Amino acid sequence: MIKGRWAGRIRHMAGGNGPERVLIAASFTNRVGNGLFNAASALYFTQVVGLPAAEVGAALTIAGVIGLCAGIPGGHLADRRGARPVMMLALAAQALSMTALVLVRSGTALAVVATVDQIAAAAGGAAWGTLVVRVGGDRPARFRAKLRTFVNLGVVLGTVGAGLALAADSRGAYVALILGNAASFALCAALLLLLPRFPVRAAPPRQGRRLALADRPFLTFTALYGAMGLQYPVVSLLLPIWISEHTEAPRWTVAALFAVNAAFCVLTQTRIGSRVETPHDGGRAFRTAGLLFLVSCPMMALAAFIPVWAAAGVILAAVFVHSLGEVWESSAAFALGFGLAPDHAQGQYQGLFGLGFSAGQALAPAILTTVVLGLGTTGWLLLALFFAALGAAGPPLARWGARTRPRQGAAAEVDGTATS
Repeated sequence: MIKGRWAGRIRHMAGGNGPERVLIAASFTNRVGNGLFNAASALYFTQVVGLPAAEVGAALTIAGVIGLCAGIPGGHLADRRGARPVMMLALAAQALSMTALVLVRSGTALAVVATVDQIAAAAGGAAWGTLVVRVGGDRPARFRAKLRTFVNLGVVLGTVGAGLALAADSRGAYVALILGNAASFALCAALLLLLPRFPVRAAPPRQGRRLALADRPFLTFTALYGAMGLQYPVVSLLLPIWISEHTEAPRWTVAALFAVNAAFCVLTQTRIGSRVETPHDGGRAFRTAGLLFLVSCPMMALAAFIPVWAAAGVILAAVFVHSLGEVWESSAAFALGFGLAPDHAQGQYQGLFGLGFSAGQALAPAILTTVVLGLGTTGWLLLALFFAALGAAGPPLARWGARTRPRQGAAAEVDGTATS
């Protein structure tokens, strides 16, 4: 009886119908594999293969830059040929390229294999966005929030598994993590076979192929979201360095902040995200996220000026506030990123959206470690104001985007009176 009750709860969390559960299971499986690989990749190539760190960094940078260019054409292909086959093809390519990584012995080989992986990842990501729209049904916001909850949970479980394997510190353990990620791509592709074949939605006549690139409100939001994406490395990169170099907080605080961030996002994403449905809601959520980051960044800076017994508590409280901002920001991204895109061109739009976010993530380490750390407390305050200014642009951008959507009830959404 208890087993049946827990099974029912899991089914309820995973979605209300078969396609929802399939896409959640596929995404969860894929992200467990990502968690396994991301925690081990750099150490494998530098410590096991023996490549210089600079060579590894250069190879991955080249792959990332080339991969950025694949999102928009991959999304357009998904719009015209169907999202499911494009995503399955991309996943198969990633499974093969990930398997090939265990054979890499040089920086050149790493660059080639990683480039194939990044091209497939960009194209598959755009197709995934289209599938999310097709599967979401009448309550897309609630489904997207559930999906991100399980995605976060998958990354957490994968990272934990990687930690256990890395404790062995052997070539076999590293290879097992890489092959585990490859298997997750293959299993994810197999699960997508359970999805129905969603019909391709025809584009209106005389509409250009580069629709997303001509959509100024969407381009603007893509740039804003890419810039707001600096908040992710704040927790994963900037804060750990700040703790170790500028505070007396114990080192276990670094591990604790990752746990708090991940757990809070998993527990609150569905509750908050399911309420952010329309572009109007998304604009307000983006503003809320900026205000929360305006609070969390000065709190992180404050830890350098208080006694050690208080520093850990302030840091964890700051991460709590920052995580709340992350949930509101991701909810805004779903509502505006999907809501401003026409149904027949979701893949193309999601490819552009992914390009903007990835570009922001590529620039983030340099910006955070040079500007923010270089300026110290002033840098933290400027970063907080930067996030708040970006967030403040959310509501007017949502109104602008809604005004320019053809025949989609935009005015009603802007006023918050839409019934769907």
